[in-house]
Amino acid sequence: MKILFIHQNFPGQYKHLAPLLAHKGHDCVALTLRVEKPVTWKNVRVLPYALPKRSGQNVHPWLIDLDTKVTRAEACYHAAMRLKEAGFIPDLILAHPGWGESMFLRDVWPEARMGLYCELYHHADYPHLNFDPEFEKSNIEIEALRIRMKNLNNHIHFPVADAGISPTKFQADTFPAEFRDKITISHDGIDTIHAAPAPDVRLTIEGQVDVTREDEVITFVNRNLEPYRGYHIFMRALPRLLKERPKARVLIVGGDEVSYGARPPDGQTWKQIFIDEVRGQISDADWTRVHFLGRIPYDQFLRLLQVSRVHVYLTYPFVLSWSLMEAMGCEAAIVASDTAPVREAITDNETGLLVDFFDTDALVGRVCALLEDRATRKRLGQAARKLMREHYDLRTICLPRQMNWVNGLLDGNGVQA
Repeated sequence: MKILFIHQNFPGQYKHLAPLLAHKGHDCVALTLRVEKPVTWKNVRVLPYALPKRSGQNVHPWLIDLDTKVTRAEACYHAAMRLKEAGFIPDLILAHPGWGESMFLRDVWPEARMGLYCELYHHADYPHLNFDPEFEKSNIEIEALRIRMKNLNNHIHFPVADAGISPTKFQADTFPAEFRDKITISHDGIDTIHAAPAPDVRLTIEGQVDVTREDEVITFVNRNLEPYRGYHIFMRALPRLLKERPKARVLIVGGDEVSYGARPPDGQTWKQIFIDEVRGQISDADWTRVHFLGRIPYDQFLRLLQVSRVHVYLTYPFVLSWSLMEAMGCEAAIVASDTAPVREAITDNETGLLVDFFDTDALVGRVCALLEDRATRKRLGQAARKLMREHYDLRTICLPRQMNWVNGLLDGNGVQA
């Protein structure tokens, strides 16, 4: 079978599925903006295309998002037409529609089956909107209209898709009933062979940190340090946490950009804004125990999780981070926000501890209690890893389920419970 992958940053969520399909003998091709010339990656032919240069034009602010997606969709359409003219006729198109690229592919190959990676449908009600009163929109009625417009891309894709796949029930359940019925829930998968405990691990980052399991290490990880992932809450807990745990080392991973939500005021970063807010409450000696590591290579990231004595994970009601589940695979003892997506992976006092997202006192209290209680850390960590192994393991659970979904699509079905 011929399979076409569409992802603006390929392989993205197809990191494991695409090579497996190629290994099984399928002719796999990917169209992406990520490369500048054709390459072969794990037996997948990866072909580039580029966005056209466009002059500025007046667009209603609520349509900027759709305008960007249509621009990408048009560019991908022309690339698809060239691929078709070269003789490639896919039996199946697997696409992440989040950036719009796959919008017109049914017009190129009307007979192809199409499966979508369904990451999120935007909702304009609480807790999806105005979850955090600190960043509450002043005109919620207008903001709700703008959020609804962001779903135009989803609604353009629904009629041309045969089925969808979503990594968590929380994410799948954000979609309207008429399309939710087409969505199979299957996580991307956690490689529990590599995301695993390592008692003798040592994390050394020259000039920044050198720690082992003998050190009292608290970890906090975001792709970018921003309010959507609770960075401001963690920073506000930090002064008391450092005072109560005079030997603790705090390792913070994340970039300075914005992945989700509002941008900070011009010329500032969320990272620095909340450092400035709390720095005066922290002595110079205590501040030396706080390490901002930025973004680190994956092997260092895993060692960070393996060396962690308590891992803190906070998020708005939003897409669940891979990092939480990788921490669980590493048997980390976790304190996490009691928000809907987290509750899908963390059951309080079974696979981790939950706290109200906004309650910094409760956060400090539960972190300190875990740091004092080796037996509870071991129990929670082992239960967390057991959950990952039994329900989210890449090789034994998730990839087979994704393959079943693909085979169902090729057979004309594609929807599984």
